[in-house]
Amino acid sequence: MIIAIDGPAASGKGTIARALAGHHRLPHLDTGLLYRGVGAAALASGTGFDDIPALAALAAGLDLAALDEEALKAGPVGEAASRVAAVPEVRAALLKLQRDFARQPGGAVLDGRDIGTVIAPEAEVKIFVTATPEARAERRFSELLKRGEAVTFDQVLDDIRRRDARDSGRAAAPLVQAPDAITLDNTGLDRDASIARALAIVAERIGRN
Repeated sequence: MIIAIDGPAASGKGTIARALAGHHRLPHLDTGLLYRGVGAAALASGTGFDDIPALAALAAGLDLAALDEEALKAGPVGEAASRVAAVPEVRAALLKLQRDFARQPGGAVLDGRDIGTVIAPEAEVKIFVTATPEARAERRFSELLKRGEAVTFDQVLDDIRRRDARDSGRAAAPLVQAPDAITLDNTGLDRDASIARALAIVAERIGRN
């Protein structure tokens, strides 16, 4: 069984995906970490975001086992990830890795922005997790403050809106909801309620199939 979780930045899709993976005992891949890994590598090496061959080479050489989730959640890395994710050559370099993960025996849970539309359009369950930009900015703002980062809410909200526009407007695999995905708007839901709703969606879809 493949479960595809898509949605914009800070929508809570990663939290939901991890909970579903644990509940159904399936491996989980946060595909956003791949792009964060490439973005972080670009920042560390001084690679320009217009240097397409160099960015593609960074993506091709990405070591999934070496990705440090906590380090890759820093503010500048998120912006870098959104920029490299708009590069078709980067997406092509990471495509096989993601598809192989999804199609391993027994299935998997993947979260990202194009799982249900590009990576695993055959997924048995597709959920599109969303919330208002303000709600998502509040969550991200709280996370960054806990890490000691000096940011304002307005800066985080501007970043969220900028990333939404870039992710939805890019030519390569834009952020769009798959026609057969179920919407989970968690603007007014806490973590537990969001997970409960996602579990119910999966149970309903499995039962229907």
